[in-house]
Amino acid sequence: MNPAAHTQMISHESDIERAAFALKAMSHPLRLKILCTLGDQELAVQDIVDHVGTTQSNISQHLAKLRDKEILASRRDANRIYYRVKDDRTLRLIEMMRDVFCREHSAD
Repeated sequence: MNPAAHTQMISHESDIERAAFALKAMSHPLRLKILCTLGDQELAVQDIVDHVGTTQSNISQHLAKLRDKEILASRRDANRIYYRVKDDRTLRLIEMMRDVFCREHSAD
């Protein structure tokens, strides 16, 4: 194996690890619903709670996990915390999942 091919293989392996890490963080139904709610916008915690429909405590736990896994970024403005999806690749993945799983099917 030539050195250039080996370098590509290592890079590819890190891409696989990063994708698996992100998918694992998103695999919980509530976390996926949070991500779909956010999409490409930034929302305050209470707005997420209102849309997702569970307790603020529960949402906050899942937001913290997504932030810790570097899926979400957050910022504080006075007494409100706002969240957004951190990486455009994650946004593209969410959009693909919406296309596959969330669009109304005309055949149904």
